[in-house]
Amino acid sequence: MGVRSMGYAGEILHVDLSALKAEKIPTDSYVQWGGGNGLGTKLFWDFCKDKTIKDGRDEKNVVVVATSPLCGTATPSAGGRCEIVGVGFGHYPISWFTRSNIGGRFSSMMKYSGFDALVISGKASRPVWIEVTNGHVRFHDASLLWGKKARDTQLTILTQLDDKNNGWGWQPLPGKKESVAYSTQKPAVMAIGPAGENQVAHAALVHDAGNTSAQGGFAAVFGAKNLKAVSFFGTGYIELADPMAHVEARFRLKERYAPDPENPDLFQWGMLGRAAPINFAGSVSKNSRLQACVGCIMGCRVRYDVGYGNETKCQATAWYAAPAAHYYKGDEKKIGELALKMADYCNDIGINTYAFSSSVRWLEGLYHRGLLGKGKQIHTDLDFSKLGSEEFGFAFLDALAYKKDIGELFADGFVQGAIKAGLEEDYKNGLLNHPYWGLAEHGYDSRAEVEWGYASILTDRDINSHDFNAIFWAATLATLNGVPYRIDAKEVAQIVADKLKPYVKGPECMDYSDGNIYSDDVMQLLRWYIHYNRFWKNSALYCDLRWADLFDTNAKDNVGATADSEVGEQVFWNAVTGEGIEFTQGLEKGHRIYLLQNAIWALQGRHRDMVHFADYIYEKEIVETELPFFMWPCRDENGIWSYSDIRHRKIDKEKFEDFKTRFYKAEGLDEQTGWLTKQTALKYGLDFVIEELQEYDKLAG
Repeated sequence: MGVRSMGYAGEILHVDLSALKAEKIPTDSYVQWGGGNGLGTKLFWDFCKDKTIKDGRDEKNVVVVATSPLCGTATPSAGGRCEIVGVGFGHYPISWFTRSNIGGRFSSMMKYSGFDALVISGKASRPVWIEVTNGHVRFHDASLLWGKKARDTQLTILTQLDDKNNGWGWQPLPGKKESVAYSTQKPAVMAIGPAGENQVAHAALVHDAGNTSAQGGFAAVFGAKNLKAVSFFGTGYIELADPMAHVEARFRLKERYAPDPENPDLFQWGMLGRAAPINFAGSVSKNSRLQACVGCIMGCRVRYDVGYGNETKCQATAWYAAPAAHYYKGDEKKIGELALKMADYCNDIGINTYAFSSSVRWLEGLYHRGLLGKGKQIHTDLDFSKLGSEEFGFAFLDALAYKKDIGELFADGFVQGAIKAGLEEDYKNGLLNHPYWGLAEHGYDSRAEVEWGYASILTDRDINSHDFNAIFWAATLATLNGVPYRIDAKEVAQIVADKLKPYVKGPECMDYSDGNIYSDDVMQLLRWYIHYNRFWKNSALYCDLRWADLFDTNAKDNVGATADSEVGEQVFWNAVTGEGIEFTQGLEKGHRIYLLQNAIWALQGRHRDMVHFADYIYEKEIVETELPFFMWPCRDENGIWSYSDIRHRKIDKEKFEDFKTRFYKAEGLDEQTGWLTKQTALKYGLDFVIEELQEYDKLAG
């Protein structure tokens, strides 16, 4: 079997909720899948006996919560991530096998407790929560927790476990049965709130104050399984293959790339240097400090002295900012305060702001069109004339989470609700801005940032991966603020292209002009993007806001840390595992994972004819965006590079279909169906899928 990979806890925990039983499985046979997304996908394949299910709330669904070898270590921006996979909920027309992600310390505590992954099957006959303490598993009655919000649920569980005779207080030191040690750490709890209990598509899993697993609808899956929460605590440790190499690489990375958190460079270009807190809270608190997931050298979450909004950020603090700014004109403190309070409440009731934030504007439009209100086509008792007020915000969130008022109509998703209400045309024409699989636009229009849109429609959900998106933000913010570009368009295209070899030949892959977005160069960039995500980001579990660091003005020659021989992703992976793989071998692993997932999607019913955007992406040009322009590197007809505004265009459907054909061929998938071929299955060591695919007539070739 060769040298055993280090960094793994050594066992996988399978819980059968139907029988309330647990079993432990050795991790060894799954090591080839890395961790996270890869490990979870293979475990799903092995444990889910009916992969044709199309709704994650089906009792036959299997959910896997998976760590990576890097979890629980001091690997920068990778020690605290956790991946969740299974059939999700809320997609249209089918809820695909999908993935989600959560930060904090949950994955670390799972590893310290002795497990690399948690496999959840079946459905409990009553509400339960699962306690895992140093490898010992207990099922607890959650009847008194059912109905509680996520914060109260976690606090109740922590209080119950805070008993040295029955909880985490005194635990044996590993390998020393006669010794005991007191841990100052507390169990890591992941719970659902009312939204998950009510099985709404926009429900989110919540861990600690502000860590959520939102995209994918897995909180609704937990609710359907009568699973309220999972708690892990352990006093174990992770053995590294080369601890000194790991420490040295961490210091090198911090020295070369990390900014000064006290004096953040707001116009720095790159991923690893983005240390400024990402929030839209306004001037609420003068005293705050950064908070980070396990192992991170940056910190992107904030703790405030006002006592609310702690660890919330980004979209959670942004979704209500515009309505509040309109309602409380000029009152910046009230607007910022409300942004934090709304974010806090979203986390407390366990709800995914990305699932509904863009739909708020659509609902407001329906109100002004006379289609929404008391006795209207969509009946509601909510007073949309008060949209932006504190009162309306809380009432609106309660409607969604508790599946009442308009929340009942949209419980399965906003596209599904629009169709039920006879407003399918709004989905087709883009008034309801959901471009792929019935999911909301992330904010980077698929007609402009094409790699984001292409990857989302050719996988299972919003790709939610900012690797190339950092270019948009750097160039757009520089233009918006009238500051010089720190890297010109030609240089950044070349720097990025060098990171993408051998997939791409040159900088043409970064040309986002109208005439190049269907080229083989962009197609190969897309393949790198998907493969990188499937392994380095979602399996090794590097943080999305810090990696891939393709270009970076904190570094010499503006070259980022990704794939670097001294501080790249593979350096930390090898220091932990001892595997000695090259960066490109990780991409190959990502390709294999993606192929296995395509086998699952085929069994669920996917065919290439289903793989298309909402109609408006092909039929309408971009008219408005939240920013006045959308800057990207482009070449003109003379081959001259510049940052250009690419908002005003639409996707050519015929050219995209041809693009898909070439992509499927390059991936080793059948060009006519998008299915896995027998030849490719054998080539990539996926022979175990052949029999099942043949049984359902879903194997090509």
